[in-house]
Amino acid sequence: MSGSGANNLDPQSAQDPQAGLQRQNERLQLLLNLTTRITSNLDLREVLRAISANFREVMRCDGAGIWLPGEEADTFKLYAFDAPVSKGFAKEELIVTVGEGDPARRAFETMKPVVATVDAIGWPRGGEGYRIAASEGVKSVCFIPLVNRGRALGDLMIVRLTERTFTAEDVDFLSQAAGQIAIAIENALAYREISELKDKLAQEKLYLEEEIRSEMDFEQIVGSSAALKHVLQLVETVAPNDSTVLLLGETGTGKELIARAIHDRSRRKERTFVKLNCAAIPTGLLESELFGHEKGAFTGAVSQKIGRMQLADQGTLFLDEVGDIPTEIQPKLLRALQEREFERLGSTHTRRVNIRLIAATNRDLEKMVANREFRSDLFYRLNVFPIRIPPLRQRREDIPLLVSYFVQKFAKEMQKKIKTIPTATMKGLAAWEWPGNIRELENFIERAVILTRGESLEAPLSELRKPSSETAPSPAAQPVQEDLARIVKETINAALNAKRPTDEYAQKEREKIIRALTECNGRVGGADGAAALMGIHRTTLISRMKKLGIDPRQYAA
Repeated sequence: MSGSGANNLDPQSAQDPQAGLQRQNERLQLLLNLTTRITSNLDLREVLRAISANFREVMRCDGAGIWLPGEEADTFKLYAFDAPVSKGFAKEELIVTVGEGDPARRAFETMKPVVATVDAIGWPRGGEGYRIAASEGVKSVCFIPLVNRGRALGDLMIVRLTERTFTAEDVDFLSQAAGQIAIAIENALAYREISELKDKLAQEKLYLEEEIRSEMDFEQIVGSSAALKHVLQLVETVAPNDSTVLLLGETGTGKELIARAIHDRSRRKERTFVKLNCAAIPTGLLESELFGHEKGAFTGAVSQKIGRMQLADQGTLFLDEVGDIPTEIQPKLLRALQEREFERLGSTHTRRVNIRLIAATNRDLEKMVANREFRSDLFYRLNVFPIRIPPLRQRREDIPLLVSYFVQKFAKEMQKKIKTIPTATMKGLAAWEWPGNIRELENFIERAVILTRGESLEAPLSELRKPSSETAPSPAAQPVQEDLARIVKETINAALNAKRPTDEYAQKEREKIIRALTECNGRVGGADGAAALMGIHRTTLISRMKKLGIDPRQYAA
């Protein structure tokens, strides 16, 4: 029967006014407790368990619980239940199917209280709810809808194991209290949703951080330009494979860092990364450095030497400046790469190796192949996965990041506190062509940090441009006048030159050498000479200058 049909007062209260007053006080205290619990605890199950226990005690009934809609249609889940004398048929997490006539469903859908006997539970008779209620010995039950802001959230259930039914006063009180229970449920559900979203965001943050690290956290590779990102994407693509990689780019662009990044993201990252600069080793010793030698193999071979090829077994071999390998060594290198075997100098014993090769060069290997300076079969063996690294002038947006990185690096090494970089200084650095690329920028910033005496970077920008006369122009006109002077000087020198290269490649090579000589005040050799700036041997540079008819004395300051 419906709770609205019971209009009589509690018989016990009418007979004993003192007991009725005590009951009223208990119910007021219950309402106060509900308010406290709503504001002090946001865990849904703990709140509902405490509420159920309080209601059971105050209503002097045998059990109290809270049903919430299940995940599947026409189901309810017993979310909290308090019944000291329960036989275990009804328990938390219990899910039952409710028919259209079931009093629990009727209270939820109509948002009105329903009082019923055990026969009505699980309607039609014999349903799942009836069997559970009958097994627990339930005689009477009251379902109070939990409504907040016009929406039913669930049912408050009060059960008795005696024939004593629920009065209108009981139903009215339970209905009043149900509003606060609904608020508690709403708050707890919102808190749980926020907590779940917070956990999800935390997981996504970790995932995204890991993604960022795997994509962009390349050791000492600084920059965010599109050109650099393209290179790093190619690195991520080829790194997991054992394919040979050929790094192409001007000197100072960071080819070794890219090679290390490939190794660190490969399956060989736990093994050795061995590097060899082919341009820095004299021709007579390069073969020994690559393959090793036995004692007495040649004059000066006083002991056995293990070559870089053997050291890199199961790891990665990085051959820098591979374009400078002499033609007489190229066939031996090709065989070692193709057959994965070699012999030390002075030995007939063949050794097998398993290496991943990464080669790098700042030279035009295709042009060298055409000029018969580099073997075509070795070029094809190296050119499996070429990656062209852009020069710094093609990724100017990375210059401020690189400047900041190098300033922090050298300031820390020199124990200086450099907090700012003047805007004019940064603009001047970003506008320079940097023919020596990142290596030149790094060296310049190191010099600037050494010269800095305060907290603001003091960069010698005047060193980047050579004045056209001893009388320095005004700071505003200096860059324009110096550029004009440089252009005029190069034009005059080109006109006076007896040998004028006609092909495009020779012209570009000539311009590159002139630019390096101008930067180095006509000095060819030495640590601060044009050969070092270009990353080639002094004798090689002299040979090229003779071929192109370039006199270094014309570029001396």
